[in-house]
Amino acid sequence: MKPSISLTLAAFFMFVLNYSIQGQTQEDSLAIKQVALDYIESQHNVKPEQFERAAHPRMVKRTFWTDKTTGKEYLRETFTDAMILLAETYNREGDRFPEPPKKEVIILDIFDRTASVKLIADDWIDYMHIVKLNGKWQLVNVLWQFNNSEDH
Repeated sequence: MKPSISLTLAAFFMFVLNYSIQGQTQEDSLAIKQVALDYIESQHNVKPEQFERAAHPRMVKRTFWTDKTTGKEYLRETFTDAMILLAETYNREGDRFPEPPKKEVIILDIFDRTASVKLIADDWIDYMHIVKLNGKWQLVNVLWQFNNSEDH
């Protein structure tokens, strides 16, 4: 016995409706992009509160670095408190970024309450993990490198 066309269509629409309810919204995409912009613009604008708005208190930022004495590479980590201080001091004289600064945000993937984002800034690239906790998108991981890896 073949299922009726109306039963098949009803099942299809239930699947589509269920998928769309669980998928991300345009609001999510905009909020994710804003997290990435707050991260970089906090440095451009010398606004540590902008970084605090974007980052989870346990955010970790990592890159590879080379010890100048030994020449050995290692993983360098920075945490939320240091990034807040950086946002407060890095561009205080207004001379650390070109005018206008580059800040291209590319959402690589969003799945439910997690997102991967690529931020292309002037001299470096950041890969970010952003999570939705208690209804708010927050930055939790950053892996970055200079455009010229010799600068590390």
